[in-house]
Amino acid sequence: MGERGLLDLIIIRIPGLSLRERAALCQKFDCEEELTVLSKEDIVKILNRPTKRVWNMDAVRAQAEKDEKIARLRGIRWVSLVQADYPPLLREIFDPPAVLFYRGSLPNPEKPLAAVVGTRRPTPGALAQAYDIGRGLAHAGLPVVSGLALGIDAMAHRGNLDGGEATIAVLGSAVDEVYPAANRMLARRIVEGGGALLSEYPPGTQPRSWTFPARNRIISALARGVLIVEAPEKSGALITAGFALEQGRDLWVASAGTGAAAGAGTAKLAGDGARIIYTAADILAEWHWECPHEEECSIAEGGGRALASSLARFLTIDLD
Repeated sequence: MGERGLLDLIIIRIPGLSLRERAALCQKFDCEEELTVLSKEDIVKILNRPTKRVWNMDAVRAQAEKDEKIARLRGIRWVSLVQADYPPLLREIFDPPAVLFYRGSLPNPEKPLAAVVGTRRPTPGALAQAYDIGRGLAHAGLPVVSGLALGIDAMAHRGNLDGGEATIAVLGSAVDEVYPAANRMLARRIVEGGGALLSEYPPGTQPRSWTFPARNRIISALARGVLIVEAPEKSGALITAGFALEQGRDLWVASAGTGAAAGAGTAKLAGDGARIIYTAADILAEWHWECPHEEECSIAEGGGRALASSLARFLTIDLD
């Protein structure tokens, strides 16, 4: 826990606070004892606003103690907004998580991340391209960050892992409640491969409909650029694209995702000016990043095709 003790776990368990209020409390206090001597009324005065939520510090601290015990038993660590290990790009956004929970290793701040996201029910060509771009980026030494969802996200993670890079998955649940269940083995591979599962939610938090749009801002914030491989008109990937633009990130669309109805949202982004990406080499060229294995970075259709075919059958996608 370090010198801050349970401070950060207590702050995220105080009910009724906004993200920015939690961040403010993290920045104001340096250790658990400074906060736990205060009452609800003291906190209300600090925040300078009334609250109708009923809580007391003893109960909040007791919940934080439970969180700490579960985290220790399940290999979960956490980092506060004010600590040096907190991802620097994430700290810069308007509403960063006050606390980031993780299993594995936090991303190397010296390596730019590329976010690769898209629909859960993609076309086989888009699946293959997500895999090949993920693998191509790995051959250049660059990690992919995505959301561990079925479809495009999972294929991008797999490609990055197969290329030998430590990929990063941001969850819409706690890191001990991996969703979907079909990707639990992939989540294990990510951690064992030197990457990380990240979440702003404390241990035991189940996914909810609102947690996925919220996690998308973290995916884009961690990345230097965001690639939307394939997205229909109404897609969570388009929410990520919106966050990318707000946060000043590069925004691209993949060539395979601009055809078919599954890519209607991607096609609109392209029509609005997003650059079309064909291979990982296109991203590397924009970043002036050299690839020691140039041929691997330029693959337009490689190992992703066979893997896409098997995954398409699993997702009951028509290959014809």
